Amino acid sequence: MTLRTIGLVDYGAGNIASVYRSLHRLGFRCRVSNTPAVFEQTDLLLMPGVGAFPSAMEALQRLELVQYLRDWVSRGKPLVGICLGMQLLADSSTEYGTTAGLGLIPGRVNAIDQSDWHIGWNALEIVNDDPIFKASGGQSFYFNHSYVFNSEPEHRVAVARLESHSLTVAVRRENCIGMQFHPEKSQAAGAALLSNVIEGLCNA
Repeated sequence: MTLRTIGLVDYGAGNIASVYRSLHRLGFRCRVSNTPAVFEQTDLLLMPGVGAFPSAMEALQRLELVQYLRDWVSRGKPLVGICLGMQLLADSSTEYGTTAGLGLIPGRVNAIDQSDWHIGWNALEIVNDDPIFKASGGQSFYFNHSYVFNSEPEHRVAVARLESHSLTVAVRRENCIGMQFHPEKSQAAGAALLSNVIEGLCNA
């Protein structure tokens, strides 16, 4: 296996350390940065994050990363978003008003219906035939969010059941993948999926 270098996008939204440790345990090299010159030396960009959508987008704008990330994806390079990082891939969010997102995967981020929060372990239900996620169907992953990415069906890879309805928890559009759950906190299942996502996108 080629030793991949992962660029961790540091825009001040936290959760970098646990993702960094998980990637190192899997044998990947990591570069934590908010500088395009550093990202150009990496194979894949991974954007973690916890917190509010508007402040995260403001940080990306301030760091002049919004257009860079769009250009990165348009060049065919792989980008992965985790938790808030997934939501930022959407067209917009209604959290604290309407805020435009990166617009990399069509969809809108809205508050979860019928529940204030989705926290804890839940199983993935694969709804799109994507080889990267296939082995993870039925396995449990750790969630902690109150907003959900409502995507177009063709970009919806996996859902999780909550009460009487389902939530979109994994999306993909070509070389761009979003995961609402935390693979870095999901033990062996999370480690396996994180490795599959990185290698699957880098080999695509």
